Amino acid sequence: MPANQARRETPRMTDTTPRLIKKYPNRRLYDTHTSSHLTLADIRQLVVDKIAFQVVDAKSGEDLTRSILLQVILDAESGGEPIFTTEMLMGIIQFYGPYQGVLGSYLDKSIQTVIDVQSQTGAQSSEAWSDFMHQQAPVMQDLMRQYVDQSKALYLNTQNLFGMFGGKPDTKNGPKKNGDGE
Repeated sequence: MPANQARRETPRMTDTTPRLIKKYPNRRLYDTHTSSHLTLADIRQLVVDKIAFQVVDAKSGEDLTRSILLQVILDAESGGEPIFTTEMLMGIIQFYGPYQGVLGSYLDKSIQTVIDVQSQTGAQSSEAWSDFMHQQAPVMQDLMRQYVDQSKALYLNTQNLFGMFGGKPDTKNGPKKNGDGE
């Protein structure tokens, strides 16, 4: 029986135990719940169907879920119309380090908001929501650009102020002053 058929016949898991999917050295994914091999498309469908799962290395038991999800995204980005532009991907890479918490939190909240709206409005209006969002995209992009520009200007002005007084910003106790210990 193909993996897709086995997955469709399996009801959603109601408990909190995720389905265990093992990844073998030959790069094959094996769903221990359905006793069948899966493809990245099958993994994507599990995500769409909101079925909890965990991918582990069959030999070591190492959790590979994030790695497999990144492969699913890469697969989706390679075909059709990608979500991420080259510039966006470069920007995401640049955010790794001190700013990744901010970007991660922003992206998480943004995606969760879209998911919440879709679940509250129901499946029949998801096309209407999509149309609405496409119409709003230029407005939202302009608002985000303005917000980012204002944040950047505020940050640079703050840095310039501290530079004028010879101090460095101290997020806990205000600006540090040179040598006077205050």
